[in-house]
Amino acid sequence: MVPEFSQLTLKSASDRDVFGFGQHFWPLYSEGEHLQQLRLRLVFTPEAESAVVSVLPTLPISAISRLHRQQPLLGMELLLGSMPSASVIGALQALPGLEQLLLAPSTQLPQLTTPGLLVMDMDSTAIQIECIDELAAAAGVGAEVAAVTERAMLGELDFEQSLRARVAKLKGADTAIIGQLCERLPLSPGLPSMIAELQQHGWRTVVASGGFTPFVNHLKQLLSLDAAFANELVLQDGKFVGEVTGKVVDAAFKAAVVTDCAVQWQIASGQRVAIGDGANDIPMVTAADFGLAYHAKPKLAAAADAQIRQLGLQVIPFFLQYHSC
Repeated sequence: MVPEFSQLTLKSASDRDVFGFGQHFWPLYSEGEHLQQLRLRLVFTPEAESAVVSVLPTLPISAISRLHRQQPLLGMELLLGSMPSASVIGALQALPGLEQLLLAPSTQLPQLTTPGLLVMDMDSTAIQIECIDELAAAAGVGAEVAAVTERAMLGELDFEQSLRARVAKLKGADTAIIGQLCERLPLSPGLPSMIAELQQHGWRTVVASGGFTPFVNHLKQLLSLDAAFANELVLQDGKFVGEVTGKVVDAAFKAAVVTDCAVQWQIASGQRVAIGDGANDIPMVTAADFGLAYHAKPKLAAAADAQIRQLGLQVIPFFLQYHSC
């Protein structure tokens, strides 16, 4: 269900529509206008609306646009007359249930209503777990593997070496744990509705993961994704051999997925989006036209064009530009 504003009300004043809050009124404009001016996008839960709206009078707002998306969040774009103070931006950032995106006049967001490409990391991005850690826990070597995973995510270890070291610890484990994990794979909040909205506008959706093929293929089937890339485990006689086969899906491979898929599907310039959470996703995120950091480690957060810090993946459509036909 798509929520409506309850604190910010639409009114008419002097033959034009305005948004009102208490004694404050701001002209209404349509999304897609004023693209060459300074703007601030706010995306938040209905529960956060009161707190968010109460901050609006402290911002140098010239006009407000409502962002309509098929997601259970509220969104608005504020046309700003000047750069907000650091203290006001900090106050907004501190509010629970809110994401913000400050858009310079030169910023061109990908178009939601034009076919594009979204490439997602899987572990801790499309899903809420690290599959290697879960497999290791089921195999009785969880603590050993989790420590290596964390160092790899922080960019302290070479990915391929750490991958092979972690997989080696699974040697001899029963492969039944793969199917058991697929059955309870926890999707990140908003993933299905976000994918569905992008697909309605002709977007291609892809997972590129340093994890393993059984799990990306499960997601591909579940969400009707266009492609899925991951590492292939070597399994024999119902047991893990402790190895992977074929080309390792590392940071460079994931970056190549962005460029190769864009060529394959003839995605227009400016329409390539990528999202991840760890240092291994930096090349992929920077290869895209618009790179997103999701609940991310500091190195990726610094490299990305935008961040989702608190909410789920349903924020993504609000960070894309909508143009009505």
